[in-house]
Amino acid sequence: MPESHLPDSAEASHRRPLIEAAIEAEFETGVREDTVEQAKRHILFRLARMTLGFLVLIVGIIAIPAPGPGWLIVALGLGILAQDFVWAERALNIVRKRLPQTDDGKIPKSTWIGVAVATVIATGASIWWGFFR
Repeated sequence: MPESHLPDSAEASHRRPLIEAAIEAEFETGVREDTVEQAKRHILFRLARMTLGFLVLIVGIIAIPAPGPGWLIVALGLGILAQDFVWAERALNIVRKRLPQTDDGKIPKSTWIGVAVATVIATGASIWWGFFR
């Protein structure tokens, strides 16, 4: 962990306005939090959701040129990120046009089954490669 050039109290005083602004923003969204502790928990939850969304999105982008469900993984990552970012929602609408769909806009069950089979095969191959080769 890098050492800070500020003493502990000075570093804490620099972070305090950021923390207060984040808590105030959580209260302004208005739906989930009634106390400061709930707002802090929701901030952590939101950061974890954003991290997961970006990781899934990166995996999906890497998987696009490979055979398999690259665009579906990208859509999943954008779907997670769309809860917090407007740009992700717009990008998700663009990606949805690239996915196979039925007339009512849903992804067919055969596509989901293919994704599940590909995931099981890839996971099995990874386990075999990592432990049994």
